Amino acid sequence: MESVYERVLAARLAALGYLVSRQHPVDICFEGQVFPAAFRIDLLVDNRLVVEVKSVEKLVPVHGKQLLTYLRLIEQPVGLLINFGGETLKEGVRRIVNRYRPSASPRLRVNQNTE
Repeated sequence: MESVYERVLAARLAALGYLVSRQHPVDICFEGQVFPAAFRIDLLVDNRLVVEVKSVEKLVPVHGKQLLTYLRLIEQPVGLLINFGGETLKEGVRRIVNRYRPSASPRLRVNQNTE
């Protein structure tokens, strides 16, 4: 069901005028070797808001950690974790903030694939 919710949410955001990329591929470069589309972001809105879509009975800490990892890798400050499987949608929306700022050049680099 997550893919259905993702499609509908993407269509609704696009209808409201937002630029939405579904299953946005992200390349990872580690020690000079590039891994194309190493992971995919459910929704990338206006090239700055990461949205992770879930459809589970209850969110667990690993869901937030997954989104936080994405935010850290692509150096974005904030993302939304949206769970459509709970009793109410209001209970299923979490704002995840990336407070980590690397102080040195990391060995692992991530580039958003714009194709």
